[in-house]
Amino acid sequence: MLILGIETSCDETAASVVKDGKEILSNIISSSLRYHARFGGVVPEIATRHHVENIDRVINSSLRKAGVGIADIEAIAVTQGPGLVGALLSGISCAKAMAYGLDIPLVAVDHVSAHIYSALIGQSDPKFPFIGLVVSGGHTRILLVEDFDRSITLSDTLDDAIGEAYDKVAKMLGLGYPGGPVIDRLARKGNPMAIKFTCRPVDNGLDFSFSGIKTAVLYHIRSQDSIGAQEISDIVASFQENALKVVVRNCLKALEQYKLNTLVVGGGVSANSRLREMFAFEASAKNISVNFPPVELCSDNAAMIAGLAYRLYKKGIVAGLDITVLE
Repeated sequence: MLILGIETSCDETAASVVKDGKEILSNIISSSLRYHARFGGVVPEIATRHHVENIDRVINSSLRKAGVGIADIEAIAVTQGPGLVGALLSGISCAKAMAYGLDIPLVAVDHVSAHIYSALIGQSDPKFPFIGLVVSGGHTRILLVEDFDRSITLSDTLDDAIGEAYDKVAKMLGLGYPGGPVIDRLARKGNPMAIKFTCRPVDNGLDFSFSGIKTAVLYHIRSQDSIGAQEISDIVASFQENALKVVVRNCLKALEQYKLNTLVVGGGVSANSRLREMFAFEASAKNISVNFPPVELCSDNAAMIAGLAYRLYKKGIVAGLDITVLE
């Protein structure tokens, strides 16, 4: 079964053709990142305009890359939320028009659940339940995943998502936007023990808060007369180490609490090399399984949307043409 996926939740306009939920025939992404960089974050109006101007081209490119025609597509999948309202509406409007015009099913997909599925594309059927972790610019969330269409949120961030904290720390240091990749790169040159930045769990539970450590970084920067290249590497390494420790610790607590041994990670920050090292160490030490997506599927993409849509369609879950954004 060939499904065309459309993803427009934030600043990437993406389309993908996926066969039987596992085989990615195409995965085309057009990012408006360069337009947001000067503002240090995503501007919703700019993102929406980019989607409207580029979505036809991206879909056509995806079909050509897959070597199929529009008549070969058997269902349309689209991100319903969460995300930016205007951005989501552009993708949903396009998907509804295509499903209606082609007289084929429409499948609405949850963006967070799709990030979890991105680590499962190409694998055999997972054993439910398992613990899911989504770490990105918009989310830091732990879930108990009971099926492809059913999960329970165990924790969330009370303020900044971890990816947003990366962006803000990078902005403080003049490192540009987005902050995740540059901090990951510079942290490898730094000493993660150089500065004691504290990032504590919330009330000994599973929730997250990154505003405190972000503020601590700001105060440290302000206390310095000047900051050289090595000092910058030490700052970002210390920030990253302490922020990620809480993420890993909370996931291990969730696995222990629910007596599970499988963790599936998704989202843009899942591409972070230090996070992968930390989880690899814990997986070996505690005999647990930790699954990451390929790096190319960590950021927002439409392959994860089309892939999960296949699983939902097989369970008889389709959407009507009256669907709208779920924030």
